[in-house]
Amino acid sequence: MPAETRFIADVMLGKLATWLRLLGCDVEYFPKISDDDLVERAFRTGRVILTRDTELIRRRKVRDNHFFVRGDGFQDQLRQVAERFSIVPFGRIMTRCLRCNETLMVIDRSEVRDRVPPYVFETQRDFRTCGRCGRVYWRGTHRDKALTQVIEIFGGQK
Repeated sequence: MPAETRFIADVMLGKLATWLRLLGCDVEYFPKISDDDLVERAFRTGRVILTRDTELIRRRKVRDNHFFVRGDGFQDQLRQVAERFSIVPFGRIMTRCLRCNETLMVIDRSEVRDRVPPYVFETQRDFRTCGRCGRVYWRGTHRDKALTQVIEIFGGQK
């Protein structure tokens, strides 16, 4: 089985990075990274650069290690990347922190009592957390809305 493609998105693709993380992809994103630092980080860590920057793709270190993202809307961009890299939209959905990119861990309900709203604690049984930033995730309306949008973007394909 081939290793999962790991990405680094340039500063123009923050929303795409978040939606790829939502699908479970490993995507680094830094809102204020120079092109030089982005290229070096990608080279050093073996990440594919996702970019819309035509100047960036002319660099020698980038030529064979990038995917040029076309389209203005993140929905089209998400479909393009998923198709090119054979990402199954629902294969690992909602398994990464949208903020930090870390894989989420199951956390015991008792440990989140003081970290979530009381109603959420009373009505939810399953929680996940990010080991880096501590953000807590649960199955709420925000999750349902994101799932609906992913279904719309990918036409229901699993």
